[in-house]
Amino acid sequence: MARLIFITGGVVSSLGKGLASAALGALLQARGYKVRLRKLDPYLNVDPGTMSPFQHGEVYVTDDGAETDLDLGHYERFTGVSARKSDNVTSGRIYSQVIEKERKGGYLGRTVQVIPHVTDMIKEFVLADTDGLDFLLVEIGGTVGDIEGLPFFEAIRQLHNDLGRGQTAFIHLTLIPFIEAAGELKTKPTQHSVKELRAIGIQPDILLCRTSHPIPEDDRRKIGLFCNLAAERVIPAMDLDTIYRVPIAYHQVGLDTQILKVFGIDNAPEPDLSRWEDVVHKVKNPEGEVRIAVVGKYIQVKDSYKSLSEALAHGGLANNVKVHLDWIDSEVFERDDAAAFLENVHGILVPGGFGERGTEGKIGAVKFARERQVPFFGICYGLHMAVIEAARNLAGLEGAGTTEIGNPKHPVIGLMTEWVKGNQVESRDADGDMGGTMRLGAYEASLTPGSRVAEVYGATTISERHRHRYEVNTGYAKDLAKHGMDVSGWSPDGRLPEIMEIPSHPWFIGVQFHPELKSRPLEPHPLFTSFIAAAVRKSRLV
Repeated sequence: MARLIFITGGVVSSLGKGLASAALGALLQARGYKVRLRKLDPYLNVDPGTMSPFQHGEVYVTDDGAETDLDLGHYERFTGVSARKSDNVTSGRIYSQVIEKERKGGYLGRTVQVIPHVTDMIKEFVLADTDGLDFLLVEIGGTVGDIEGLPFFEAIRQLHNDLGRGQTAFIHLTLIPFIEAAGELKTKPTQHSVKELRAIGIQPDILLCRTSHPIPEDDRRKIGLFCNLAAERVIPAMDLDTIYRVPIAYHQVGLDTQILKVFGIDNAPEPDLSRWEDVVHKVKNPEGEVRIAVVGKYIQVKDSYKSLSEALAHGGLANNVKVHLDWIDSEVFERDDAAAFLENVHGILVPGGFGERGTEGKIGAVKFARERQVPFFGICYGLHMAVIEAARNLAGLEGAGTTEIGNPKHPVIGLMTEWVKGNQVESRDADGDMGGTMRLGAYEASLTPGSRVAEVYGATTISERHRHRYEVNTGYAKDLAKHGMDVSGWSPDGRLPEIMEIPSHPWFIGVQFHPELKSRPLEPHPLFTSFIAAAVRKSRLV
């Protein structure tokens, strides 16, 4: 049976539990263990699919079509293990399942309560689908003391009692703030956080302490004394210059060694961290640099494009260059000339999004990239904007647009109401629920032999993850092709355009899917590798 490691947080949010969990997973993996990571989110939404990117950041999509928390992206990027629907659950989904079971008489007339019915459902979720694993790492969202998180803390407390200390371990991520006026670190917030955790029956086995300054040995002993831990299990987690150094740094301070000792494992092989060391070397010693403009509508919250920014960095690693990102709100192009913002960039990327706001600005950015021969990458909604721009300015289709934001004269982008997944036809009612009703998850695409994308992938059949409701209208494909924009990737049944490119342009590709979701620092995605390579070539021309 898999050993369970529960990662909780205290003092403040945004300390990096997801990153810490992912890094520990990578360390255990580097020692030869088989791992999987899972996230318990206490909020009442069924999933983050309908949540605003300004509040929640990006929605991460798995191969099997789950809309999940962005931390699952960290898990995949650090371990390479593809997440599944069974790896993320919310209070909303748990309560929905409990209520559905009650309505069907599943509780045989009993009074349904948080304990044991909700906690049992959480425990069932945690333990499901774990065959063949050595370690399952389970992150609990939020911080200790959050009201909505209490059932999850109670469930993991019960699991500890059910399975025993030899099968479970608790890591508590906390903060040791440095007070500038006093010139010293303060341990009291951590003491109170652990006190709160112990009050609900959980004794942490390891404290992972985020800090901007080294923690003196006396302070580690003091924290251990007040929190009922040996000093060596009070582990500093210093701020680092790159997130890809985290597995190396955590090994150096003994995190993986101590967690194995909690489970009584003293003879584990040393981790092979050479690949991570190579990544860090490339990050710190680039051979050049490029500047990429990301023209989006959620740029105020960078986590809205977390996987995207990481994938661009991976493209830089593959080309041994540093990638500087200019985050540009697309609305500025509706007031000002795009040239003022894009004149000195080496590549332009228009990412996904929803709704009308900022669309004309995105179209302006596409036009600039096409006319100025700047490498262009359009992702999902970015593809739609590229098609609209080409329809208007190349094919002369005045009034071309998308039915997502009106009733255009030429609907070059339209609502997709039916599609094929595997051997099954799936459909969506235009007036139905918003949540979970998009084309979600991994779909295959067939690439045109000899096209740029076929060359980039080195293949003519690919699989990529989708998250959208609208598609390129195939009725306009021939018109666009006559004016230089080709469909170079189709759904296997030949009904849905997946990729469009302008062969005469140095690098102009738009894709219907989200390739950023499958990029890894150890395995950069080919599209991002090729895009950054084109940007490098552009940088040498200016």
